[in-house]
Amino acid sequence: MNNTSARRWLTPGDLNGFLGLVVDNLSIMAFIATALIGLFGFPADIVFLRMFPGTALGVLLGNLAYTAMARRLAARVGRDDVTAMPLGLDAPTSIGMALLVLGPAFVHFKQGGMDEAAAAQATWELGMASLVVMGVLKFVLSFFGGAVQRHVPRAGLLGSIAGIALVLMGFLPLVEIMKVPLVGFAGLGVVLYALVAKGRLPFGVPGVLAAVAIGAALYYVLGPLGWLGSGYHAPAGWTWRFALPLPTLRWIDGIAYTVPYLPLILPFGLLMVVGGINVTESARAAGDEYRTRDILLVEALATLVAGFCGGVAQTTPYIGQPSYKAMGARSGYTLLTGIVIGLGGVFGYLSNLVELVPLSVLAPILVFVAIGITVQAFEATPMRYAAAVVFSFFPAIARMVTIKLSDPTYVAPAHFAELFGQHGHGVAELAVITILGNGFIITSMVWASFVVALIDGKTGRAALILLLGGALTLFGLIHSVDPAGGVYLPWLLDAQARALVWQFAGAYGVLAVVLLLLSVQRGKPAATST
Repeated sequence: MNNTSARRWLTPGDLNGFLGLVVDNLSIMAFIATALIGLFGFPADIVFLRMFPGTALGVLLGNLAYTAMARRLAARVGRDDVTAMPLGLDAPTSIGMALLVLGPAFVHFKQGGMDEAAAAQATWELGMASLVVMGVLKFVLSFFGGAVQRHVPRAGLLGSIAGIALVLMGFLPLVEIMKVPLVGFAGLGVVLYALVAKGRLPFGVPGVLAAVAIGAALYYVLGPLGWLGSGYHAPAGWTWRFALPLPTLRWIDGIAYTVPYLPLILPFGLLMVVGGINVTESARAAGDEYRTRDILLVEALATLVAGFCGGVAQTTPYIGQPSYKAMGARSGYTLLTGIVIGLGGVFGYLSNLVELVPLSVLAPILVFVAIGITVQAFEATPMRYAAAVVFSFFPAIARMVTIKLSDPTYVAPAHFAELFGQHGHGVAELAVITILGNGFIITSMVWASFVVALIDGKTGRAALILLLGGALTLFGLIHSVDPAGGVYLPWLLDAQARALVWQFAGAYGVLAVVLLLLSVQRGKPAATST
């Protein structure tokens, strides 16, 4: 039943899909590089010669595997319209790794007495180890993905990732856009016109490509004329960089460094498992019946290989396989994307493109993705749970405020520590914001889950979820009283820190008791109208 068209390697739609998928991956790598190099002063050579090759290798291997799966499915069902699952770097967790793990760790290592080279090396090892931890978690959970999905409500899963999207992936890039508004705002407008409002561009040019092209043209035309002020930086010359992503055991040295960041790293892996389940269901609804376990195993193995070879950002199947299918993409677009990204990490042209295309040009794409993820959290969740989704955003907002306030360019570290430890009436406000933001992904899941249980009338279940939240608080997995967000054994803390732990853990316990008492009532509370 096989036909020759099912074995075609490229179709016109594959070219459109390739452009969109490549630019998505390039924009994420650009943000990682800009955040680490520009915001935290990380050495560029470590990013481009050690982190990028391994990261790109994960994209190459994952896309090759998904290409093969699509061609095998097309041969089995005898259809020529099977579309491969798109795979790339996950935007929210990649940005989270740069802003919440790697950058702060680099600063912490330097403050601890390491010189810049040693701090950069330790940070790279932490990044590799983090990827290995996430890869192992995803590999194990790929066999139990359905159970994970059943026990954590969709409002908690999507709400937590939407919180990352809204404040880290949306707001922070928006700030970068407005630093060079003549460039960034125009690109953002094109993205909103083409991708949000579904407006048609001349000659059918993809919206992402048009936004990047217009933004880059404005940047390189207006910049030399002096119209962009300090927002323009003359491009560096093309630099030849060659680095093979060879396997290394240096990640083993980074395992110990991951402990304080486990409240971030583990949810990052968990979110990708559930996301993989959701996108597989989306592809199935569009007519392409992929096995969920196969999709999850590929992304887990791609993440593991990337970690073994120096990578620091995890891969994931992208939301939007039906969109690629609608534009006529089949299996060639993932093959081309994997080759271009993978070889770009080896031969260095990815790093040159990242240096040539400023963040103000690429940031509009990230804002669009943030909008899409946040909207999906509401669209894919029953309307009655909207309050739970919104409630889950607050810890992410607290984390963003902490990121800004703990930036030494804004607030001196000594002054931050002084404000954190101040005590007037109750807990110091800065301490509240910081503690609320520490472990925010898990906190968001806990908060949304107990609100969902309340909405469903399962008050006893809500109380149990709160007791779990209290237990996590005791050990710093959420609401860590360590300003850096580290985990700990509460009985080893000093008296002041231990008092903070008991206040926050006790808050969960008190509310759980209140709800358990309420659960004794028969029947559900009467609904109120507004």
